[in-house]
Amino acid sequence: MIFDRKNLTDNQLLDLYKRILKPRLIEEKMLILIRQGKVSKWFSGIGQEAISVGVTAVLDSDEYILPMHRNLGVFTGRDIPLYRLFSQWQGKANGFTKGRDRSFHFGTQQYKIIGMISHLGPQLGVADGIALSNKLKRNGKVTAVFTGEGATSEGDFHEALNIASVWELPVLFVIENNGYGLSTPTNEQYRCENLADKGLGYGMESHIVDGNNILEVFNLLSELKASMKENPRPVLLEFKTFRMRGHEEASGTKYVPQELMDIWAIKDPVENYRKYLVENGVLTEEFDATLHAEIKKDIDESLAIANAEPEIEATLSEELNDVYKPYAFEHVNPSEEKEKIRFIDAISTSLRQSMERHENSVIMGQDIAEYGGAFKITDGFVAQFGKERVINTPICESAVVSAGMGLSINGYKAIVEMQFADFVSTGFNPIVNLLAKSHYRWLEKADVVVRMPCGGGTQAGPFHSQTNEAWFTKTPGLKVVYPAFPYDAKGLLNTSINDPNPVLFFEHKQLYRSVYQEVPKDYYTIPLGKAALLKDGNEVTIISFGAAVHWALETLTKNPEISADLLDLRTLQPLDTEAIFASVKKTGRVIIYQEDSMFGGIASDISAMIMENCFKYLDAPVKRVASLDSPIPFTKALEDQYLPKGRFENDLKELLAY
Repeated sequence: MIFDRKNLTDNQLLDLYKRILKPRLIEEKMLILIRQGKVSKWFSGIGQEAISVGVTAVLDSDEYILPMHRNLGVFTGRDIPLYRLFSQWQGKANGFTKGRDRSFHFGTQQYKIIGMISHLGPQLGVADGIALSNKLKRNGKVTAVFTGEGATSEGDFHEALNIASVWELPVLFVIENNGYGLSTPTNEQYRCENLADKGLGYGMESHIVDGNNILEVFNLLSELKASMKENPRPVLLEFKTFRMRGHEEASGTKYVPQELMDIWAIKDPVENYRKYLVENGVLTEEFDATLHAEIKKDIDESLAIANAEPEIEATLSEELNDVYKPYAFEHVNPSEEKEKIRFIDAISTSLRQSMERHENSVIMGQDIAEYGGAFKITDGFVAQFGKERVINTPICESAVVSAGMGLSINGYKAIVEMQFADFVSTGFNPIVNLLAKSHYRWLEKADVVVRMPCGGGTQAGPFHSQTNEAWFTKTPGLKVVYPAFPYDAKGLLNTSINDPNPVLFFEHKQLYRSVYQEVPKDYYTIPLGKAALLKDGNEVTIISFGAAVHWALETLTKNPEISADLLDLRTLQPLDTEAIFASVKKTGRVIIYQEDSMFGGIASDISAMIMENCFKYLDAPVKRVASLDSPIPFTKALEDQYLPKGRFENDLKELLAY
């Protein structure tokens, strides 16, 4: 291994040695602890320390790094107190996740480290969002994100690199190519000779680096960082290295040929660098022994602190309270000046007024800039807010949602438009596993609104007509809003954008241009979690939301003799159970009317809640009316049969006659 110190001073060389030695000694201690059964799981980075240490040493302390399992050098390089790391690994309160997640699955704004989720790929898109924030701030900061060679096979890798290239984002994409994805060797993972070659496909600068040579890593990264400050751009870096331990300790390394282990053992990044420093008179054996003693003393003392810390006691209220970031609703009263507008105009006006109110807000989506979006909701926004805040995205929902999370992390509000709610399936993972869980895991907000044009009645077929709210109402950490009227749509969207929690905002396409209402011209808010009582009666409670609310109104207009409470839920999470139970207790009969298919829809949960809480008040079984349990078809006759509109009146009358 050839080391080139270039113009580095002796002190700089020694500083790098201290940085690379510390994680190695911690790793050696952890291997002892796991054999003793004092730690449940460990992902070793022995043999790869030069990469995380070198990257962290180059970046400023206020520049974000997104590491993975084997990047202990990032955490020690940011000088996180060791007792806190030991507490994290043992599930103690002084860690970063209150015992809710393990090992390196955490982030910390204090140290500008953003932890991964096990799905790996989304963190690449998060880095894009953080870098986009830096670009908007014009602060010259660089973001570094780590991934392994295995995760380069994920679609998120492609999406994130493509976005970074198209948007010219200052991101260092760090691939640690350590030869194996768990037990799968690289020749069974990809066919290109080098992963760095993939940079060509994205029009991106790329480099192949000896990941075991700390000076090569540090010097190249130093040059790139200085260059990227002057010329913001993404750079793809493939670090050739090797994992000397198993994927995690329980995995072992029996699948690795011994010859390969022997070759890479000779390339040990810590020992080779130590020898170089000793041979060149920079490091003495005495000073090396002193460093070892000091670091080991810190490790032992920190471990004692963590061991002395009591085990976490489960507290029900704290667990539930941390699912969402606390948010104090800001009530803004509507003005008296009103205008009669369509549902779609209410959405557009809300977005415009919210972006005026929040200068740190960004809206992203396919074709939303000059074209104005598939439904023309953002038409004219570029002229008012500029292309920096109204951003056309490539067709890649997953990385765009993840970028929204990155924007939130770095001080922005993100509004993501799904061209159709159906397309959210390709962005499902970061919504339910990243946005939904971030505050619970490490108390980080996810200030992201995902707008969802949805619903049938327009003969758009199986891929453009779904109303898929039930995919998200069952996911703790998400809020789900589904208005039926222009007035509610505007006020609730304003509140959703204010709320620092992730919100899925459903907008029924059939209502866009068919429903008009007098709506205040100025900005106003409506609280989430409050249903609206549209009709007041005493015979039956009708619970609905979205387009089905209008179908219910049509039925009641046709049958004026029916005395019904009509409850428009407006928001599905949080759910106004108080209003539901109060109405059911009053009428004794309840019918739940949804457009979604029956099985697994939110009507099922509402029905169960009513049975559990209001059974003694019921005069008849709870009735559900929903679409067929099939995909939604295209032809009008088939779509009419699929939707519940033609069945509701009969079911309502049967319930009343029970």
